[in-house]
Amino acid sequence: MFSKDANGNGESAYRQPRLMMVKNQLEARGIRDKQVLKAMRELPRHLFVPEAFRLKAYDDSALPIGEEQTISQPYMVAVMTELLELTGTEKVLEIGTGSGYQTAVLGKVAMQVYSVERIQKLLVNSRRLLENLGYTNCALKVFDGTLGWSDFAPYDAIIITAGGPELPKPLLDQLKTGGKLVMPIGGMGGQILRKFVKTPSGTRETKHTACTFVKLVGEYGWKENGK
Repeated sequence: MFSKDANGNGESAYRQPRLMMVKNQLEARGIRDKQVLKAMRELPRHLFVPEAFRLKAYDDSALPIGEEQTISQPYMVAVMTELLELTGTEKVLEIGTGSGYQTAVLGKVAMQVYSVERIQKLLVNSRRLLENLGYTNCALKVFDGTLGWSDFAPYDAIIITAGGPELPKPLLDQLKTGGKLVMPIGGMGGQILRKFVKTPSGTRETKHTACTFVKLVGEYGWKENGK
C-alpha cells in the first residue's frame, strides 16, 4: 500500500509535510475540530493525487486529478468538514467523489458516507483506493449528483464539493430536519461557501469563505456546455 513512488519516497517521507500542513494550513487558520484535525494528520493525501504531483500533495493548493477535476485545497476540505459539525454517528451524503480524499476524511469522522460521482473513471479509482485503505463505511456510485442518492435519505449532513448557481432542491429534500448542508454557490469563476441548516420552519443559511470549485454539472446545476 505504501510502496515507494517514482521519486523513491516511501510513506515516511510524507509524514512531516502532512503534520506541517495541519499545523500551518489548518490550525493556524482557525480549524478547531479535533476529529477533523486527527483525520487529516493520519490520512495519506499523497495517495489521492497523480504520482507526478505527489511532492505537492501537502501544499496549500488544489491539484489536478484528471478529467478536468481537482482535489481540493486541504484548508477547504477541513473547513467544509468542520462546518458539518460531525460527531461520529452521522450518515453523510457527498456530492462529487473526485479523488476520494474528502470521502476518506468524512469516513474517519462520520458513521457512514454515501458518495456520488458523475465521472466513471474517477469513481473507479477512488473506490479502489478507499478499499485498499480499509474503508468499509463508504459507498460510491456513478450518478447525477444534483439528484442526490434518495435510497438512503434522509441524511444527517450533505456536502457538495462542486460549485453551482443555487442549492439543488433534491439535495435539500434529502436532508434530515436539523441536518446541515455545505455547498459553494455562485458563478463558474468563483463562489461563496454557504452552510444551510434545515429547520421545521424552513432553512437557515450562513455565508463563509470565498472559494473557487469546479462546476457542479447536472439537472439542477450547470449543463455540460457550461450554461
